[in-house]
Amino acid sequence: MKFFYLALVAFLLSGCMGKAPITNRDQILLMSPSEEIALGTQGYAAFLKTAKLSTDRVQVARVRSIGQKIAIAANKPNYKWEFNVVDDKQINAFCMPGGKVVVYTGILDLVKNDDQLATIMSHEVAHALARHGAERMSHQKISSGVQLLGNLILGQTAPQYTNTFNTAYGYGTKYGVMLPYSRSHEYEADEIGVHLMYKAGYNIQEAVNFWKIMKAMKGNAPTEFLSTHPNDDNRILKIAQTIKKIEKK
Repeated sequence: MKFFYLALVAFLLSGCMGKAPITNRDQILLMSPSEEIALGTQGYAAFLKTAKLSTDRVQVARVRSIGQKIAIAANKPNYKWEFNVVDDKQINAFCMPGGKVVVYTGILDLVKNDDQLATIMSHEVAHALARHGAERMSHQKISSGVQLLGNLILGQTAPQYTNTFNTAYGYGTKYGVMLPYSRSHEYEADEIGVHLMYKAGYNIQEAVNFWKIMKAMKGNAPTEFLSTHPNDDNRILKIAQTIKKIEKK
């Protein structure tokens, strides 16, 4: 058992500590930036093979123009930025590690102006800048390591409780760790995104207006405790607080 304890400690210490941009939040990252970018590049290439790219030149040019301004604000020279529009009615957008940004036509139909579109794109870029994908993978690795250790200990001391432990551990990590981390990442991406909008010259007040539109569209959203995304009212409140801090500078 000493071996497994030492192995777990070595595993945890093998990761590097980092800090999220803007918020300066401490992070544990068990993946190098180059590894993360390589995964993002591979995932993006695979996605493009099945996606239907938009042929609307006006909208594509619009997304790329806004994207370039946000990319300059992000100041990430090792990212190879790409901006594409996918012809899909989903209300969605994402940014892969390394700066591969995709906006769906469904969300373009929802925004009222370029500032609101910049809200969406800055938020997604913020996820990549803060390395949220690598952080989630790191926490999953740590969680799996702890569960493995628990099973090894129980297997030698109380094997009859192994199934109970795994069930409780699964629920505990989901609702006590993974979902809160997902929500905290969303809040952080909102905050970083507003700062990127500001640096790129967009009206940051429109971030609040966009999320009010999202709230009205969604209607009855799930309880925040059971959701990977924050409650809309809480989200709008925190964005408004971020805007006040920026405007006071």
